[in-house]
Amino acid sequence: MKKIVITLAFALGLIHVNAQTEKTADSYNKWSVELSGGLTKPQRPFSAGYATNTLGPWTGDLGVRYMFNNKFGLKADFGYNSFTAKGSSIDFDSKYYRVDLQAVANLGRIMNFETWTNTFGLLGHAGFGYAQLKSDSFRGSDEMGNFIAGVTGQIRLSNRIALTGDFSTILNASQDRSFDGAYLDGNRGFSGLMFNGTVGLNIYLGKNAKHADWTVISENVDLRDYDNKIADLENQIKNIPQSKQVIVEKPVTTTTNVVSDKDIVKEMINDKYYSVYFDFNKATPIENSTAAIDVVLTYLRKNPSANLDIIGYADQVGKAEYNEKLSNHRANNVKTIFEKAGIASSRLNVVASGADTSIQKDSEEARRLARRVTFKVN
Repeated sequence: MKKIVITLAFALGLIHVNAQTEKTADSYNKWSVELSGGLTKPQRPFSAGYATNTLGPWTGDLGVRYMFNNKFGLKADFGYNSFTAKGSSIDFDSKYYRVDLQAVANLGRIMNFETWTNTFGLLGHAGFGYAQLKSDSFRGSDEMGNFIAGVTGQIRLSNRIALTGDFSTILNASQDRSFDGAYLDGNRGFSGLMFNGTVGLNIYLGKNAKHADWTVISENVDLRDYDNKIADLENQIKNIPQSKQVIVEKPVTTTTNVVSDKDIVKEMINDKYYSVYFDFNKATPIENSTAAIDVVLTYLRKNPSANLDIIGYADQVGKAEYNEKLSNHRANNVKTIFEKAGIASSRLNVVASGADTSIQKDSEEARRLARRVTFKVN
């Protein structure tokens, strides 16, 4: 029976480690819609006597983005700029329209922002497109190519919305008209230059909880602690004492050296083979943790004299005081589960251990293993 118990625990441990460390492309959302508006400054070219305000209204942008993974993606966007004369300038009214295809890099993930924040992000983008300039100074439109590059700061408001602030530079090629509408002779290179500053929203689409912008995937997870536990289980299986028969002439007596199953379960609970895990900054156990709770609950029911320490942990992200409160909240929530299942509160003791410093801080997948509640049977 002891072999069965340990083998089942071994399988449960492997399943849980796989569930905690596996992060597939289907586990996060990839699509988003981007809306923004703000101020613009056309820098050059201008004809003599024409100018705009240093920062003038207005520019708008609408984009759709697709992330191939949590670091790189593509977006298509449409932009609009309005240019008007400032007080001392000759009067003019011009409109600029563009369509661009841009590569996007999630600089926040590339630079490991997750080691110090899960609220702020940073995107870089660059690409090429087609643009038109229209003005009350001429008929038709001036068609040109453009190159755009910029950076977008993000503040995550929820898993569905992020507040953005973007600064972009646009270079126009083959711009035949100045921004005020006058004709330019022989101006075929990247002579047009303008700047945009906008504030807006990223709206994340999809059925999953998080978008790629805020998903951390680590391929170098340190599972040495689990390898040690697995090796320990293998040794326990090899060293399980077998029943021995001692035969004498009369009578026949059988003596048995077998450790009781309940002591095996107690040992494995205390060695942290059964743990309850949590998502980042959450105090509600994840679904995969129900099996561990069931094992501990069954043991307490079968051993009414046993008491239980419920030990809460957090990962190392955030301040120590906050992690202390979070670990206490997690442990108390697990205690509530046992109480609702009929275990007396007097048998349950909550221990808030704060951040688990034994787990890697710089790996998201390792930090998943730190966000947990363990148990000790007394």
